Parts: sequence; structure tokens; C-alpha cells
Amino acid sequence: MSLKPSDGAATELEWIKSSYSTADGPSCVEVATAPDHILVRDSKNPTGPRLALAPLTWAAFLPYASGQ
Repeated sequence: MSLKPSDGAATELEWIKSSYSTADGPSCVEVATAPDHILVRDSKNPTGPRLALAPLTWAAFLPYASGQ
């Protein structure tokens, strides 16, 4: 994941959709990285609320989410 510059001054987040999400499925999760946190949102509601997680919190969550 990375940040893409939009106009030289600001940055635009690059949202990555979960490989477990499908266009017609109930679970559509997207993730983006920012300099100091990881953002998570519902891809079906891209302007809706987002979770902002500290990188260490995200790293601790990943094994739980993947079942490992």
C-alpha cells in the first residue's frame, strides 16, 4: 500500500480492497496506509466512517483476522 500525490501539495490515499471481498458479497473491506496510522473502511460506503488504527494495533490484529 502507498500514498499517491494528487497535486503536489496533498496526498491521496490508495485504498486496497480485501481479497476476501467480492462485488456482491456482504464483506467489503478496504485498507489504506497513512504516515502514522492504518485506515479501514467499508468499500460499499467510501465516504462513510473509517477506523484509524496504530500500526502496532493493525499488526496485532492481522494474525487474528487471517486465522493464523
